[in-house]
Amino acid sequence: MQYVIKAEPPDPRAKRLVFPAQKTMYRGKTIAPGDTIFIFASETQGGRGLFARGVVLSVRSGPARRGLVRQTPRVSIVVRRTALARRTLGRAELKRFSAWEDGRPQTELNFKFYRQATNKIAQVTHAAAALLEQYF
Repeated sequence: MQYVIKAEPPDPRAKRLVFPAQKTMYRGKTIAPGDTIFIFASETQGGRGLFARGVVLSVRSGPARRGLVRQTPRVSIVVRRTALARRTLGRAELKRFSAWEDGRPQTELNFKFYRQATNKIAQVTHAAAALLEQYF
């Protein structure tokens, strides 16, 4: 499966990236070792959008927090970076794709990342993954 993560910008030189206690949405909790993941550095934290592609090495589910009736599942993942993006893809490039029902991969990414701008892990369709591959 293919996933995306939007998180605090990682060290650009690191080959191994650790993302602790990440929120999961849009089937993100199904992430598993061996899955491909596209890494976006969060623009709200100084990043510039699509940063790298990697392979998930390990996944650990976070514990449920006591006293919360409804909570978003969290996972900690370790990723081996396999490529750096050659072109920019972020909020500015995806903002115009806002017709939520048009089926375009750009719209899928805009919806999953920027409709609710929190950092998260999400599963993406094959079409969205194919679009992201073009940036490497």
